[in-house]
Amino acid sequence: MSTQTELEILSPGAFASLQDGGRRGHRRIGVPWAGVLDRRLMRIANALAGRSEDAALIECFDGGLHVTASGGAVKIAVAGDAVVEVEGTEGRRQLAAWRSVTLADGDQLRIRKLEGGRIAMVAVVGLDLPAVMGSASTYVRAGLGGVDGRALAAGTRLALASDADPWGSDHVLTQPPAADSGPIRLVPGPQDDHFSPAALEALVGGEYRVTTEADRMGIRLEGAKLEHVGAAEIVSDATVPGSIQVPGAGQPIVLLADAQTAGGYPKIATVIGADLGRLAALRPGQALRFAAVGAAEGGRIARAVEAETRALIASIRALPPDGIDLMALYTGNLVDGVVHALGAEYRPLY
Repeated sequence: MSTQTELEILSPGAFASLQDGGRRGHRRIGVPWAGVLDRRLMRIANALAGRSEDAALIECFDGGLHVTASGGAVKIAVAGDAVVEVEGTEGRRQLAAWRSVTLADGDQLRIRKLEGGRIAMVAVVGLDLPAVMGSASTYVRAGLGGVDGRALAAGTRLALASDADPWGSDHVLTQPPAADSGPIRLVPGPQDDHFSPAALEALVGGEYRVTTEADRMGIRLEGAKLEHVGAAEIVSDATVPGSIQVPGAGQPIVLLADAQTAGGYPKIATVIGADLGRLAALRPGQALRFAAVGAAEGGRIARAVEAETRALIASIRALPPDGIDLMALYTGNLVDGVVHALGAEYRPLY
């Protein structure tokens, strides 16, 4: 009798859902893109697992995700600045992120916490979900995609393809992406004329903080008030991820993947796509600054970021069967606190 191999969710942590590249082409009928908040992380995680770059995976927030292999071995890969722990028959061990690993039947993997940002991606070999309107992405508000349109919960079982091979070589990203603490770049408009001349200067000249109202739909910021010229509302108009809406109170809201497709607040600016992942990863309380660029410069930045992403993926390499990255050991600075054995301060006193 055959046994179905599954990945069971023991705990979703703060929040976890199944996402892919997004549900494109339906915004005109009110269906958001959904999809991952950070496409680079998705592409790296899937590349580490040997899957197509847009394949569905688990997106999780703020650590706490806890999974186990059931009915057979499961290969998974983690992308993100995560503290990862694997527990099996040989005990518990910490595992570097930015790599894949094979869990034997009954082995468990936890993402204890995220050292940087608040998003990690977990790719699973053999995860094959039905597409809804062209995507497997979970959009909870409308019950689309994923597992019955819901976020992942304890007890959720993800059935894996019977022909999935979990025993191939594991892979590692040799050099994770460098942290970028620079300003979040935006293009003014499309309704910047609905604001006072000082409003855009305040937006790009001051510091804002992420409030506790931050999720997959958007991020509400707190900082300098942005003054409207005339009414603080407009006839409902199209929005996109990255749109910066400003309600009457003057505090900006940046829309993300699950945001509505139209809204009645004027949009002072739009965050460029290349910086949306960085913005989405900011935790409540973190500070940020904006910088204005033109549309052409935004396109140039997008091309540069794409080239960097391709270079990162090209640097992924196979690990030896024992899973030890000898190159990292040889090139890392492993020696600390060296002393001179013959130095006067270390000679015997008698």
